[in-house]
Amino acid sequence: MDKKFSISDAKHFINLARRAIEYFNLTGMRYSERPKKEEYMEKFGVFVTLHSFPSNELRGCIGLPYPTMPLWHAIVEAAIGACRDPRFKPLTNEELEHTIVELSILTKPEKVNKERIEKEIIIGEHGIIIKKGFASGLLLPQVPVEYHWDLETFLENVCLKAGLYGKAWKASDAELYRFSAQIFREQTPKGKVVEVNLKKC
Repeated sequence: MDKKFSISDAKHFINLARRAIEYFNLTGMRYSERPKKEEYMEKFGVFVTLHSFPSNELRGCIGLPYPTMPLWHAIVEAAIGACRDPRFKPLTNEELEHTIVELSILTKPEKVNKERIEKEIIIGEHGIIIKKGFASGLLLPQVPVEYHWDLETFLENVCLKAGLYGKAWKASDAELYRFSAQIFREQTPKGKVVEVNLKKC
């Protein structure tokens, strides 16, 4: 995606995610704070991913795929969701001190022409959403890079994520969407924030 936000912006976003988790754990309520800049109220899809440090073990990943909410508020929602990801035990404030926060700011998903799929979906550039009937699934652009997947494996895994069989994306009633993301993460818990360049991973 075209560069939109700076490292300075990302520090605000990640600190907001941390405060949202801490506040929710203490009160059970949504954290609220005025945005630092007016542009933070633009609508974006966003995901918050949590990793244990230094093991880099996934501890939660939840987000809003579509730009339905101002980014500043969406980060709060995604952070709370990630710390209560049903796949894992709830993340405590004590554990948060040893957790890396990663933020993915998404472009608006666009429909993929499956007949040109090898040109439409580029590993290291695109994430995928699949929709088939009532089932849907999403994988972020960094996932196939981290696991060294080729395109076929990426497509199979997004189908499995949706609870479908691995080749379900080929079905006539299955729709694929692609999106890009600007990804920021802490190098250490509460440490330096960097932008992730998937092409160099």
